[in-house]
Amino acid sequence: MNSKEVAYIIKRVLFAFITIWAVITITFFVMHSVPGGPFASEKAVTPAAKAALEEKFGLNKPLFEQYLTYLGGASHFDFGPSLKQRGREVTTIVADGMKTSAKLGVIALIIATTSGVLLGALAALRRNTVADKIIMVITTAFVSMPSFIMGTLLLLLFAIELHLLPANGAAKGGLILPIVTLALYPMAYITRLTRSSMLDVLGQDYIRTAKAKGVSQRNIILKHALKNSLIPVITYLGPELAYITTGSLVVEQIFAVPGIGRAFVNSITGRDYPLIMGTTIILATLIVVMNLVSDILYRVVDPRISLD
Repeated sequence: MNSKEVAYIIKRVLFAFITIWAVITITFFVMHSVPGGPFASEKAVTPAAKAALEEKFGLNKPLFEQYLTYLGGASHFDFGPSLKQRGREVTTIVADGMKTSAKLGVIALIIATTSGVLLGALAALRRNTVADKIIMVITTAFVSMPSFIMGTLLLLLFAIELHLLPANGAAKGGLILPIVTLALYPMAYITRLTRSSMLDVLGQDYIRTAKAKGVSQRNIILKHALKNSLIPVITYLGPELAYITTGSLVVEQIFAVPGIGRAFVNSITGRDYPLIMGTTIILATLIVVMNLVSDILYRVVDPRISLD
């Protein structure tokens, strides 16, 4: 690794910290600018009790002082206690939710990537054939269909009509339908991305040169065409891994999956400021880190790419 590449990585890391700080700042002030407060929906809370709760959690202090206090805690991953789930720290809630959401996301992305690359390569190698057209029709349908519709259809078919799989994500075998639902869209997108990229690579001069030199079809596909066509896929996988690992809010709601997505939705509806901030920071950090990893992997996949 030369000095230019080291400088590039250092610059990207600095930008990553700035981005995360901006997310924290914007989310903090936007949430605190919403009318009402975290205890406004609790009917049993008297004005005196409400004032005591605000003093306990530091919500009676000036806004900028609250912001500085929160930044200090967030710098060493202390997001404070939840305002709604009494006695529980935000870090604990996020960690518990991530155990399920990460399992869902990683498995779904592995399935989506493997299936998408294979189907995309097959469609490119069988261009304009029946197989290519069938793959394109199916992937277009999956890309066009929102996750809440796909999840609902799978739920109705396999859980309600056929009784093959449980509808509750917390039950035994209940993660199968959420995983499939999460995998279908990225699988379809990766299929189309791989097909398009591979068709472009197959038309390059060095592919024709390899064929003229008598290189076997298998080596041309595996060592040249497929490898170079994965660059756009890597670009997509970075942020997609962060998104899918954090968990789809809609999918987790449909299948009652006890993941971070449900915790995030509940924190918003309950105005649980620390939990909103904690989950937002986790999502932003994952996206920033995965984008950085994707940029660096460009160099691994194709050494011709320079990190400027």
